[in-house]
Amino acid sequence: MSSNPFLISAEQLADEIGRPGLSIVDASWYLPAQKRFGHPEFLAGHIPGAVFFDQDAVVDRTSDLPHTLPSAETFAAAAGALGISHSDTIVVYDGMGLFSAPRVWWMFRTFGARDVRILDGGYPAWISGSRPVETGEPEVKPARFEAHLDAAAVASLEEMRAIVKDGSRQIADARPAGRFSADVPEPRPGVRGGHMPGARSLPASDLAADGRLKSPDALQRLFEEAGIDTDAPIVTSCGSGVTAATINFALASLHKSDVKLYDGSWTEWGSRPDTPAEGGPAGKLPLNRSSRDAR
Repeated sequence: MSSNPFLISAEQLADEIGRPGLSIVDASWYLPAQKRFGHPEFLAGHIPGAVFFDQDAVVDRTSDLPHTLPSAETFAAAAGALGISHSDTIVVYDGMGLFSAPRVWWMFRTFGARDVRILDGGYPAWISGSRPVETGEPEVKPARFEAHLDAAAVASLEEMRAIVKDGSRQIADARPAGRFSADVPEPRPGVRGGHMPGARSLPASDLAADGRLKSPDALQRLFEEAGIDTDAPIVTSCGSGVTAATINFALASLHKSDVKLYDGSWTEWGSRPDTPAEGGPAGKLPLNRSSRDAR
């Protein structure tokens, strides 16, 4: 049994299935290069009673950016239509073990859910024990979700400008190291490579092993090796706000609470001509270089 209050094991979940007040959420989402598709996989097989949360649909549709947080009203309607109440115990999982589930875990918490957990090892851990699965679309009884946005959990573009300028928060970037250093191009057209001045690289994939969150000691070492003080304020970022939440999840597991997520992330920052950027490992280039110089 995990001592992490934000995790639940497959064994524990199996014992809880069918209990009133339990909502199970498949949050599978994949990058185009992974050539996997969340909803078709859900229809082919999912944990009994689970519903599918579409991370490309529950967004602010007035924004040109991917995965922008919706309004509280939009989120409440989406969650309620899935039969989820803010007072439920909400268990989130994904098809890779620990990849996209943290984003939905973070969203539910940011909109006021009281008890949100991630399935340790995700769907692979569930099926490895020959546990039952369901197929097709589930029958859902709508519920009432009272959503209240915790604005303190989210960083805006203007706040990020100030953070880069004054260093009031450490910036933890969850993208792969090659994209952080600009050695690997960004997958989205019109988005340059590199990172925000002063940011530190902490790839989300480093925080997990075999689809499971690493131990607290291992997580603490990773933050230290990245040059991030977990006792100081932190803001997380990634490509579009999805994998950044893995860092938020790791920090919550270390009982750290002064953490924000930059919802626009690098897609917003790296596509603008008026935002400074650097290439190479963090700290190797002088701060405050112009975006043109850093291309």
